[in-house]
Amino acid sequence: MTAMAKKVVIDYLPESVRHYRDGYAIVAVDVIRATTTAISCVAAGWRCFPVPSIEFALPLAAKLHHPLLVGELGGNMPYGFDVTNSPAKLSSRPDMTRPIILLSSSGTRLIAEAAGADAVYLACLRNWTATAKYLAERHPRVAVLGAGTRGEFREEDQMCCALIAGYLTDHGFESEDAQTTEVIERWKNAPFDAWLMSKSVKYLRESNQLDDLEFVQNHIDDLSAAFIMKHDEVTLVSANGGRPEITE
Repeated sequence: MTAMAKKVVIDYLPESVRHYRDGYAIVAVDVIRATTTAISCVAAGWRCFPVPSIEFALPLAAKLHHPLLVGELGGNMPYGFDVTNSPAKLSSRPDMTRPIILLSSSGTRLIAEAAGADAVYLACLRNWTATAKYLAERHPRVAVLGAGTRGEFREEDQMCCALIAGYLTDHGFESEDAQTTEVIERWKNAPFDAWLMSKSVKYLRESNQLDDLEFVQNHIDDLSAAFIMKHDEVTLVSANGGRPEITE
């Protein structure tokens, strides 16, 4: 019997998730900033619960002990929240015993839409290699999805998606469509600062949130763990099956 070909596809937007819930492991990517925030928090020892909307955040907050409400909608921190969606700001907070409820305009919606897939992973530029290795050993069909911001596939997410999918195609996977091949080819040899022309970067600069831009730039591929959704919570798993190695 011929083994089923392993395949990987790149797409974006929460609305695209429905195409991949059946038969795929889904990887959610929102480099600026939701998946970077979630992954960084869990790597540092927080618990993190991504939610798609305020309507989900508030009932969950009532169930958790003294949670920290973290997030933004349209770039603005919602009323009653404690911290905006900022990996840099959270990295300096001492209250890691408080569970985080994370809300963002696109990234956490993407994660929520992926519920019900074979598996749902979170990735960013901090853990792209670990995620790709973990996927390659465990899943025959992978959908790597950028969150999409204002309907656009932003450059930072394109690069992260391309790095993961490119690793998989280098290790026995087939590209599922022309778009996937094109994104991989566009970014596979690009320097790591090639995404800095992104509108997301422009927004961080214009809104004086350069600490988050510096955080992303200073934390490239420094986590050797994958992150998976389990029971609505982001959970850390080692890429090699042993104890995860965390570098901060």
